[in-house]
Amino acid sequence: MRKALFPSLIILAALAIIARLLYLQVFDDSFKVKSDDNAIKRKYEYPERGYIYDRNGKLLVANQPSYDIMVIPKEIKSLDTLEFCKLLNITLDDFKINIAKARVYSPMLPSVFLPQLNKKEYAALQEKIRKFEGFYIQKRSLRDYQTTAGANVFGFITQVNDRIIEKNPYYKSGDLIGRQGVEEYYEEALRGVKGVKYIQRDRFNREIGPYKEGIFDTTAIQGEDINLTLDIILQEYGESLMINKRGGIVAIEPKTGEILALVTAPSYDPSILIGRERSRNYTKLYNDSIAKPLYDRGLLAEYPPGSPFKILTGLIGLQEEVIDENTTFVCHHGFSYARGAFMKCHDSGSNNLHSGTFHSCNTYFANVYKRIIEKYPKPRYGVDAWSSHLLSFGLGNFMGYDLPPGKKGSVPTSKLYDRFYPNGGWKSTTIISNSIGQGEVLMTPIQLANMMAAVANEGYYYTPHMIKKIEGQTIDKKFTTRHTTTIDKQYFKPMIQGLFDVYNMGTARSLRVEGIDICGKTGTAENFPKINGKRTQLTDHSIFVAFAPKDNPRIAVAVFVENGYWGARWAGPIASLMIEKYLRGKITRTDLETRMLNGSLEVEYAKVTSGVPFTINK
Repeated sequence: MRKALFPSLIILAALAIIARLLYLQVFDDSFKVKSDDNAIKRKYEYPERGYIYDRNGKLLVANQPSYDIMVIPKEIKSLDTLEFCKLLNITLDDFKINIAKARVYSPMLPSVFLPQLNKKEYAALQEKIRKFEGFYIQKRSLRDYQTTAGANVFGFITQVNDRIIEKNPYYKSGDLIGRQGVEEYYEEALRGVKGVKYIQRDRFNREIGPYKEGIFDTTAIQGEDINLTLDIILQEYGESLMINKRGGIVAIEPKTGEILALVTAPSYDPSILIGRERSRNYTKLYNDSIAKPLYDRGLLAEYPPGSPFKILTGLIGLQEEVIDENTTFVCHHGFSYARGAFMKCHDSGSNNLHSGTFHSCNTYFANVYKRIIEKYPKPRYGVDAWSSHLLSFGLGNFMGYDLPPGKKGSVPTSKLYDRFYPNGGWKSTTIISNSIGQGEVLMTPIQLANMMAAVANEGYYYTPHMIKKIEGQTIDKKFTTRHTTTIDKQYFKPMIQGLFDVYNMGTARSLRVEGIDICGKTGTAENFPKINGKRTQLTDHSIFVAFAPKDNPRIAVAVFVENGYWGARWAGPIASLMIEKYLRGKITRTDLETRMLNGSLEVEYAKVTSGVPFTINK
């Protein structure tokens, strides 16, 4: 038995080696192709990226030809460097730097020497490229934008870096990839599939025809076209309204979760991020730490939601049965609480849910919040019950839309206050500012818009998304899955009536649009940025949320204007105009339109950099 063991092991090892060699030599040609790198040249054929259309079929992003100068360092022979540099309008130092980069990537594989020549530059070089051995022209396509709006939605195209190449073998040096926006999220659909041809070369490095008669060659497959949910007319209009302002506008179709407009201000023309100047222009945008044009405020900016948050306070109060529609609280221009503390209010008199909503009474909603927390035997249980209702509206978490992930916002729980007050002692009045959206709650504009979509739908919403159709594919099921809030449907109707009367007799009565029933809520959020390390009060943020029409809503919108004073001054008019533009396609409130198009808040933004304190009369 022991005598047979050693010969058996030798036989098994020999069989394993023979099987592996058989596979490599007969069935697997990939190593053969790789081993022939010196004799085989790969020529890639790059497909056109898929076109991008808006919800109505209007072309937004097409393609235009571009030409890269490629180099294989090992193949460079005698070269008239001065003539070559003159043709490409580059310096000798540029030439040396680019060649050095190419050698680091690979002496034997092609890499980009000079990217994105335009038609004129290509024409000047085309006839002479054969003189410069080791160099050749690779045709690609760049984006061709049919609009100056939506840069934050589209994203941009850029060359892959070493990290991407290492992570994904599909990409080679010089390849282009989508970054940010839908270009990044839908990269695999939009990019298509590269084609490749293997060319046989002789010992003199001359091309002599297809390798193995082209059996390994593949044809490029064009990227898939996509339709966005974006209404480009509404997007362009929103961006025009936000000129000389900072903030965001998000408009959603409530019944589907489709994003109709996603405006961030300030923005930029997407066409400046194509061609030879792309890198330089991107650097300028990136280094603008004041206006932050690359910062998508609709997705990334976390603000105290202010008075629009009272909508949720009221709904939770109804659901928790600590109030009903007729519960009344008396306001004396504010709410008195712990040790003489006082929350100011512009209102006075007796308010129920209806009047408290359209008057935006701080006292009313502070009392509601206090009752919610104190319903439970301990404040921590009350806060956690309250926060669980908020989470059901998609707050305090990433929303899962098909754009860069943005920010989560913040929904405080008992754990947060236990950290703030490790010795205990906190209670409802300690955290009473949550009731009016000025506490530890933070929301992004897209969360505010989604909240209004849920209210418009009387208790449900769909994950906001930008994709409407992908040619030949189905969209992700998560965008067609209904999410239900913890608030019963019956409680939305009285709140909606209060929001409707915000326009009829409340804080937005000057913003009414004849013939359109709009439900909305003004908001003002205090603004305390740190300037030179010091907490400084600047002009309040202007906030407005709305949906319309009241019955069978077609649009929900949130507008946030930084340093915009109170809600009805800047954000409210913009919301009314966006709603009318979408529902009617024209504007009758030309007084509001003129004021918004011509208005500027640049003086207020200058205070942010100068540190000028808050000094305005409301």
